[in-house]
Amino acid sequence: MQNLLVTGGCGFIGSNFIRYLLKESSFLGDDSFFTGRIINVDKLTYAGNPESLEDIEKEFGNSRYIFEKADICNIKEIERIFDQYDIDSVCHFAAESHVDRSIASPEIFIETNIRGTFNLLECAKKKYDFSLIKGSGKNFFLFHHISTDEVYGTLGKTGLFTEETPYSPNSPYSASKAASDHLVRAWHETYGLPVTISNCSNNYGPFQFPEKLIPLMILNAIEGKELPIYGDGKNIRDWLYVKDHCSAIWLIMQKGIKGRTYNIGGGCELENREVVEKICSIIDKVINPNVRKSLSASSKELMRFVKDRPGHDFRYAIDCTRVKQELGWRPEESFETGLEKTVKWYLNNMKWVERVKSGDYLNWIKSHYTI
Repeated sequence: MQNLLVTGGCGFIGSNFIRYLLKESSFLGDDSFFTGRIINVDKLTYAGNPESLEDIEKEFGNSRYIFEKADICNIKEIERIFDQYDIDSVCHFAAESHVDRSIASPEIFIETNIRGTFNLLECAKKKYDFSLIKGSGKNFFLFHHISTDEVYGTLGKTGLFTEETPYSPNSPYSASKAASDHLVRAWHETYGLPVTISNCSNNYGPFQFPEKLIPLMILNAIEGKELPIYGDGKNIRDWLYVKDHCSAIWLIMQKGIKGRTYNIGGGCELENREVVEKICSIIDKVINPNVRKSLSASSKELMRFVKDRPGHDFRYAIDCTRVKQELGWRPEESFETGLEKTVKWYLNNMKWVERVKSGDYLNWIKSHYTI
């Protein structure tokens, strides 16, 4: 994989993955070291922030890291990028991903998550077909598709999602991701395109957009604002530290069986209210109460239960047996260690947070890229 196309690389998980390949893989000590070039394609929507990769661009720009502002729904642009950079592999993160937004405005989720994935598959298929012709040059190695455990629907109090769990999406977001998963699998079965798919549990860590649960609660607690929790707060999620997710993706891309799906989870099932309580405990420990903008003795006093959202899945939990047994992957972080690192990252990067929350990051983008 010498010319790796990463879609949505300015988003939360995508930017962490690029950082992992260029900065962390050299410490793996084996043939897992990534030596190629990354072409990052991102439309730069509200959740795509190239500032998250500013240091990467300075260190690796032009030689091993190239940014292209492009929309995966624009087939002509994607064809140009495949040809111009001789793309030989794809890691596809780009997606509209916030459930609440999908409930309010589902159309963009259908367009980006389904049409955009189709466009990428068609470009990859063309490159793969060409590489099969004798003497055509480089092979097309892999199309890896990033998906979510939400495609499986909801669980009761027991049980785990496995790779064989029937799809049963309950939101426009999860339905659009389920459709894109099926497209990827179909392009493998019908056209022989080499693909792998990973379905992950809820990610958290550095550079996550503040609308998501964990960064929202961290930042609200710091500012002394209310901490809104849907329903009774007993909905359960399995939490995965983003760097652990990135290591699993890279392992699957290198050693996964083509055509297979791999579930990736952190093995950290917690009720939403428990997650917020743990955040509060860390905030109270690391921030002097006199510094916080709250007059409360504890951040937990800011917790408020609000009206539940429509179709709110009760529980997600992933069985990671396949990726562990076949590929030897293990998460390095417990929820406690990962969460403390995450809180401290936000505290140490408040200028990034302030720009993102205020919308000033759009001015930063305009000063660096043509929009």
